[in-house]
Amino acid sequence: MATAAALLLLWNLREVLIHVFAAIVLAMALCTLVGVVRQRLGCGRSLALLLTLAGLLVLLAVSLAAVVPPFVQQFRELLRQLPAAGELLLRLLRQGMDLSSQMIYGKQALQWLQQSWEAPSAGAGLGGGLASLLGLAGNLGSGVIQLLFVLAVSLMIAVQPTAYREVAVLLAPSFYRRRLRQVLLQCGEALSSWMGGVLISSCCVALLAGIGLSLLGVKLVVANALLAGLLNIIPNVGPTLSTIFPMSVALLASPWKALAVLGLYVLVQNLESYVITPSVMHHQVKLLPGLTLIAQFLFTVLFGPLGLLLALPLAVCLQVVIREVVIHDLLDPWRRQRLAP
Repeated sequence: MATAAALLLLWNLREVLIHVFAAIVLAMALCTLVGVVRQRLGCGRSLALLLTLAGLLVLLAVSLAAVVPPFVQQFRELLRQLPAAGELLLRLLRQGMDLSSQMIYGKQALQWLQQSWEAPSAGAGLGGGLASLLGLAGNLGSGVIQLLFVLAVSLMIAVQPTAYREVAVLLAPSFYRRRLRQVLLQCGEALSSWMGGVLISSCCVALLAGIGLSLLGVKLVVANALLAGLLNIIPNVGPTLSTIFPMSVALLASPWKALAVLGLYVLVQNLESYVITPSVMHHQVKLLPGLTLIAQFLFTVLFGPLGLLLALPLAVCLQVVIREVVIHDLLDPWRRQRLAP
């Protein structure tokens, strides 16, 4: 009964737990930057933390002043052009259906299906879908509170990471505390290497996408390149979503340009998967693509959109815990006892 009550309590607190994990991930990113500053400057942790926070604030201010205004303007224009792109896509589909039916049947055999697709209604439906999608961005007050909670907890953990780690260690039995401390350190190292690799990979994807879109003459280069870099954080799903916006913009110019954008993004993602990621993530915990997709689906069902965003760091930590605790500490000793004379 106590176990069932504890599981029920954890289930009811799953949203709080995922926000706490998000704070831990941000704290690990901040601690990684602090470690780099300490290694380069040879200063104390407090001074390195202050310098890191000051540098992040300066970088944020420069980004808000130089990047955000054109990005917001281009993103708004991109959203306004999506209904027209959807209308053009439906028109091309109707023309393709008409041509194929004439080639096969000698007449417009699919006329009844074409008549059910009216361009104005499709564009209006797409516009309404975008409006509802933006409306789902939701309650700004609740979102701001959750963001402030995550930032506050992450900053507190970054100030005293060892103290918070020891609190987690003390929750374990005394005979296992030293081992648990090693497992938590390995989880931190895995998260640090993953975040560093993802940052470099996302910057490379954004740069390659921006260069390619500029060469193709596609509009809204800044918005599309930043979206490609940001969505690259979400494996499998993010790169697919990042192709929708530039293809919609290119489709308004000409169909061949949309196909060229699709080929560009396929090339960039192949370079990211087979060249960039293996080059920058030497020490990253390796995850099989199938397990990554399963983790994304599972954590999205459990925790919602934030679970999808944090699926990969959750999977990285779970893989370390399963390998070290379940396999090495529980299953391997049992196997040695069975094989002992």
